[in-house]
Order: sequence, then structure tokens, then C-alpha cells
Amino acid sequence: MIPKVRQAYNQQFTDDRYQAFLEGIAQDAGIAPDFRVAETPVFVPADLTSKLIQACEEIVNVVLRPDFKSITKDAIPPDLKVPHENEHPHFIVIDFAVCQDEAGAYSPRLIELQGFPTMYAFQDVMARQFKNHFPIPEQLSNFFNGIDEKTYYQLLREMIVGNLPAEEVVLLEIKPEEQKTRIDFASTEKYIGIRTVCLTKLIQEGKKLFYMRDGVKTPVQRIFNRIIFDDLQKQSGHLEPHVNLFQDLDVEWITHPNWFYRISKYTMPFIHSEFVPKSWFLHELPVVPTDLENYVLKPLFSFAGQGVVIDVTQQDIDNVKDPENWILQRKVKYAPAIQTPTGPAICEIRMMYIWPDSSPRPILVHNLSRISKGKMIGVGFNSTDTWVGGSCCFFEFA
Repeated sequence: MIPKVRQAYNQQFTDDRYQAFLEGIAQDAGIAPDFRVAETPVFVPADLTSKLIQACEEIVNVVLRPDFKSITKDAIPPDLKVPHENEHPHFIVIDFAVCQDEAGAYSPRLIELQGFPTMYAFQDVMARQFKNHFPIPEQLSNFFNGIDEKTYYQLLREMIVGNLPAEEVVLLEIKPEEQKTRIDFASTEKYIGIRTVCLTKLIQEGKKLFYMRDGVKTPVQRIFNRIIFDDLQKQSGHLEPHVNLFQDLDVEWITHPNWFYRISKYTMPFIHSEFVPKSWFLHELPVVPTDLENYVLKPLFSFAGQGVVIDVTQQDIDNVKDPENWILQRKVKYAPAIQTPTGPAICEIRMMYIWPDSSPRPILVHNLSRISKGKMIGVGFNSTDTWVGGSCCFFEFA
């Protein structure tokens, strides 16, 4: 999207450099990624950078509403509520499609948002390896707010571990060795200094939790949560015996699981911004639009694009048995923003926030990008194309 930078990058790209880049990632993280990593980062021009930041701050203002918990009280499925919810999420990620406005300028459009900490440790591993192996102009940055690589991991450690012994803080997931995001778990262990633990390995004594660390029963005071709880509910009957996380436990959460639902597709109808497509809860839709081809139907409680209806028909709407759990959202048109040697590509940009307890507002720190040449943008939909997959952005600032 910055033509001179894009042209120079494409001209200097070689397959050998790309393979060395992938090897650098694997060496840094200790394992190779289980998803396709794109051949290129996204170069974001200053005008789009400003719009992305403006859009994010407008969305954050909604989360900061005094009545936010009240308006999102129905966001959490009753059987998925976890006790001891805190006052705010420690992580927020906001996903935008890169589109074009009527004047042809690049402009973001909100796709989704989550109160959940996805890929924070790994994204800087990727950005660092792009800088190690490719010509990334020094004036472009993958960080925000004056943060650099050293202060980035320091901020993460302070928020996730704080003053606790690192061995008493765990990254919790279901079968972490089988997750596509396990490279992020490895990077978290390396740079934050905490262990990854499977839910089935927790030990409960009264209200307290423990795990075996190098043969020693070790207390768990804080959970860096990576479990998606509706996924836990679906898998629960097939798992080994495990601790019931929905009970009253003597443990802190980073981020508390309830925020995954409060800050989600459920929030979108409450956000009014030029960068947010108009959205309605399906059961509150005043009238079905006559141009349904311009809308997308999304279930509130799903992840990784599951259940999304892109080409909506009246029959799709009629078939929904629980309209209170769906939203109808104005469709966005992705711009063919990234010129690659194998044709133009579209992309989404994820803006990544942390929210320390000491901060009055969330702090924008890093980013993630996904590049595609098809209808769907998740990294799982790009198994055959090239110059697609997971990536990151380098931003130009005015």
C-alpha cells in the first residue's frame, strides 16, 4: 500500500530469503508454525494508519462507557459465565478489512473484535524475522506509542506475571500441543517466562489450583487464559477428567473469560462510526433489507469464521431458530491492496491492545495481518495460494 516500498520489496524478494525467514522464525520460537506465513508483510501508509487508530479509539470509547457491562449483560451464555469477573479486559484485539472509500483512498472497516489475547508473543517474533531477512525501511514500525521490542515484552511480562513468581502463572489451553497457535505458546514461554499447561493437568485442592512443574506440585495463582470456553464446552465430554473452571476458584485471570463474549461481535451493534459497518441483532432487525447480497450473517458464538453466511438469502434468515444469537452486518468490499508477483491480494489488519490495571485506557501496542486471495481470510483458507497467510504490518506515521 506504500507503492515505493512495495515495489522495492517485491524486486528484492527471493525464495531463498523467504525460506531463511521461515527458518529464522522456527529457530527463534523453537518450533515451526502450523499455519502458512505469508511471503510479505503489509506496508501501511500514514493516512490509513491514522484512520485505523481513529477507528480503534472510537471503539475503545464504547468499551469505556459506564454502562458497558449493562448493555453486554446478555453477551455471555448463562452456562459459560465464570465467577470473579474483573473491571476490564487485559487484552483487546480489533480486526479491520482494508477497503477503499468513494474517493478510492484506503479505509478500514471493522470485521470483528475480541477481549482475548491471541498471538501477542509470536507477532513480534515474526516482525523481527521480517526485519532480519528483508529490506524493511527503518521509518516504518510494527509498534505503537513509542514501544520497542524490549519495552513490548516488558509490558507483557508486567501485566501477565506482575509481582508473582513466574512459576505460579500459567498459560492455560486445551491440548496445547494440538493447537495451530502453539508457536505463540512457545514464544510466550521464551519471552514471558511462564509454562503452558493443559486444562487436564491442573490439580484442584479446595478452591486452590496446582500443576506439576519439573516433578514439584506448584501453586497456580494466575491464569493467562487461552481457552475459548464455548470450544471447551463442545470438547468437555471427550477430554480426560479436568477441573471445572466455572466454579468459585482462588485464582486470577488474565484476561477473564467473560470478556471474550462481552467484547465480540455482540458489541458491534452498539458502535457507531464511519469505520464500522451497520449491524443489527437479528431479532431486533426492523425490516429485512431487500439487498441481502450486501450483508453477511454471523453467529455470535463461534470462532475462526465458523458458521458465517457470506451470500445471505431470505431462506438463511428464515432458517435461524435463535435470532438473538445472530447479527446481520453490512458486507464490506475488500480492496485488492497488496500487489504481489502472483496477483493482487486482500488483507485484514488486527490492532492489538493491552490494558494494564494501572492504565485508564487500553494501550495500542502491536498488530497482526492476514493476507488472502480468496473469499475467506483466515489462514486456514489459504493452503494452495502463495503470498498469502499470516503476516504483520509495518506502519508509516505522519
